Amino acid sequence: MNSIKRYFIFVRPYWKSLVLTIMIGLLKFGIPLMMPLIIKYVIDDLLLTDLPIELKLEKLYWLMGGAFIVFIALRYPIEYYRQYFAQLASNQILYDIRDRLFAHLQKLSLRYYQNTKIGEVISRMINDVEQTKTFVVTGLMNIWLDLATLLIAIGIMLSMDAKLTLVAISVFPLYGISIKVFYKRLRHLTRTRSQALAELQGHLHERVQGMAVVKGFGLEAHEQAQFDKRNHQFLKKAVDHTVWNAKTFAITNTVTDLAPLLVIGYAGYQVVHGQLLIGELVAFYAYLERLYSPLRRLVNSSTSLTQSIASMDRMFELFDETYDIQDKQQAVELKTVKGDVSFDRVSFRYQEAGDEILHQICLEAQAGQTIALVGPSGGGKSSLVSLLPRFYDATAGTVSIDGHDIQDVTVKSLRRQIGMVLQDNILFSGSIKENILMGNPHAEMSEVIEAAKAANAHEFIIGLPNGYDTEIGERGVKLSGGQKQRVSIARVFLKNPRILILDEATSALDLESEQLIQQSLDRLAKDRTTFIVAHRLSTITHADHIVVIAAGRIEEEGTHQQLMKAKGLYHRLYTVQHLEG
Repeated sequence: MNSIKRYFIFVRPYWKSLVLTIMIGLLKFGIPLMMPLIIKYVIDDLLLTDLPIELKLEKLYWLMGGAFIVFIALRYPIEYYRQYFAQLASNQILYDIRDRLFAHLQKLSLRYYQNTKIGEVISRMINDVEQTKTFVVTGLMNIWLDLATLLIAIGIMLSMDAKLTLVAISVFPLYGISIKVFYKRLRHLTRTRSQALAELQGHLHERVQGMAVVKGFGLEAHEQAQFDKRNHQFLKKAVDHTVWNAKTFAITNTVTDLAPLLVIGYAGYQVVHGQLLIGELVAFYAYLERLYSPLRRLVNSSTSLTQSIASMDRMFELFDETYDIQDKQQAVELKTVKGDVSFDRVSFRYQEAGDEILHQICLEAQAGQTIALVGPSGGGKSSLVSLLPRFYDATAGTVSIDGHDIQDVTVKSLRRQIGMVLQDNILFSGSIKENILMGNPHAEMSEVIEAAKAANAHEFIIGLPNGYDTEIGERGVKLSGGQKQRVSIARVFLKNPRILILDEATSALDLESEQLIQQSLDRLAKDRTTFIVAHRLSTITHADHIVVIAAGRIEEEGTHQQLMKAKGLYHRLYTVQHLEG
């Protein structure tokens, strides 16, 4: 029930549309309730009377004329506007939910995405949110209309014959019992089915993204078996859900079939004894259908609502994921930045109970300096620079920019001052221009071109079929590694940050691409405080300060010449790479 209460937060802005839909729906469901009365009138007041044929026909013509006006002229606009307002309100509600949910996803830290399959996130964002639409259309609109139809039908039936009406509704309690018995279990089965679907979708998303690896290693048969395993797991959960659902419908429909038999038997008895007219019997039987049709829909709605509420639970589980990185209540804007950076006794671990990745790191970078972080793989270099834009928060110690603790400033203003070029930069499907503009969405085209030129990207871009408007595909698959990297660098040029992080920015490139990109990176780093994480030591000999990190600790630091003279770890790493070269 807590999920339903929370869902009403999204429903509340559209309550007027919902009320209007219900009022129009009352007309839509109310008009057919006239049909049994028309049948009763035709049989008892026209066909079975001694009136002259001319008078019978005159009354029949007037009756049919009025009925045609109501059923044809009014029915169309009523049906149209009921559907229009119902779908409009429900789709607006889902729009608001997805909008809020996407904003929530953007605030979750990288730690969440490292521990969660993207396919499962998408499943909750798309499938589960869409399932909640049933709650709006059925739970907030149709149920009330069906209840109103039931009450009106029962009221008319009571006015015709109270005893026969009691016979007709005598099976109602059986519906209540069946719903209570079946639907608690059904909600649980629906949730487990949705979870199995999300896991299947997460596995599929991951494998589709890595299809090149599957093909490269000839793993098609192995991956087919892995997919079949998860697909079978989903099938089992789906069948369990279907079996229980089928039991529910079997019981409720059996109960439904009892009522007409009871009514026909008792009504036939009354007609034989002259206590009920034939037209009343026919009308009563017609009202029975009007009575049990909405009742069947209510039972079916219970199934749909159970599924919808289970999806609602999963949706709010995603909403309830907490933010690791948040602004403090008194956080201030980081505006003009000079570029002095300080790591003061910084320690860090990814998980509370996990191993410590960084231990008591102390490091100073003056504005405009280039600091190179080198050392064995897994030493903590990338972890250290990821603390600067607050992708993670330090477990202990302080990271400062121009004397401001970065946890005392707003995350948005902090990241506005930092640009990053990574080994595997992500480009989005769309044009090259759109990807460069991510550095500054409000920039003019002339600024985009200048940024591309500075990144040594302009020449290859204008050589593409559509120049800057060329579509590059998902993750930039239509570009080479060097081209993607230059577009990423152009994006940072356009952002024009005061602090720059280069994390293995040239390690995966060929020599020609590396030379072009190294030129653009040198241009980009000029007059900015720059942190370079590098494996290839020949690319950082020019750095103002080199820091050697191993096993989460600073082992050595100094200039290239100083570290080579010290003949420590840096000297050994450089010598090995030089000999290999």
